Formats: sequence, C-alpha cells, structure tokens
Amino acid sequence: MNEELMGRLKAFLYREDNLSLVGIAASQEEIASAQEQLNVSFHADYVHFIQKFGGAYAGLAVHAFSNGSSIGKETVVDLTLDFREQFKGSPFAEVLERSYVIAMDGSGDPIFINPAGQVLICYHDNGEMKQLADSFETLIEDCFLEW
Repeated sequence: MNEELMGRLKAFLYREDNLSLVGIAASQEEIASAQEQLNVSFHADYVHFIQKFGGAYAGLAVHAFSNGSSIGKETVVDLTLDFREQFKGSPFAEVLERSYVIAMDGSGDPIFINPAGQVLICYHDNGEMKQLADSFETLIEDCFLEW
C-alpha cells in the first residue's frame, strides 16, 4: 500500500479517541498459518495493512487476527470458513474456496479478496456477486475518509 495512505490511516487510527478501531499487528506466523489453513495467498497490500494495524477500521471493518475492540473478534479465518460453509453449493462456492473474507457490509454480506487481488462482494438476498475494487489498496482509498 502506498505510504501516503498508510500515513493517513496511522494518523487516524492512533488518535486517542480511535484506539478501539485498531488491533494488534499480525505476525508472520499468524499470516502463514492462516494462508495454509485457508489454502490461499494473501495479497501484499492486505498483508502490509494487517502487519501494521491488525484488524482495523479503514472506512470498513477489516478483519485480521487481533482486531480492534470495535471491530469484533471474528478473524479472517473465522469469516472465510463461515462464509465458505454458508455458500456451499451456491454459484459462489468455487470463488470463495480460492478467496478469503476480510470484511462484511452492513447487511452481513461477505467482502473478499480473490486470487487476482480484486475485492468482491456476494449478496445473500439476490445471489449476485459484484467487484468493489481492483485491489485492497483501491478499496481502502475509496472507503477511507478521516472524520
């Protein structure tokens, strides 16, 4: 991720009134274990983000392993395995088996990163899948606005 965006995130997340929005930085061991368990490779931008902020708010709640207390306790592994199970047998099942869920929208729909690094969403209610951004970095640039 570009350093200007990382600097903006750092300035926002480490303000005293926002500390519940930032988690504990992910370790290389946690990342390797999760990738092995999910049979995926995390995109470099996502790794950069979670190694700096853990699970944190960046315009949306991005889950990792140790999330900010306002984010919730579900890890990227928990979310991915849960949504793989929920969508088993659906047209999305194959895509989710090769992807990992990093967030949910306000309706509980999974936001995930596919092997190409694109960020997508699956809508429960209408069965559609939509690309939200070309990359994790683009997603954060589009979503993150300092208050």
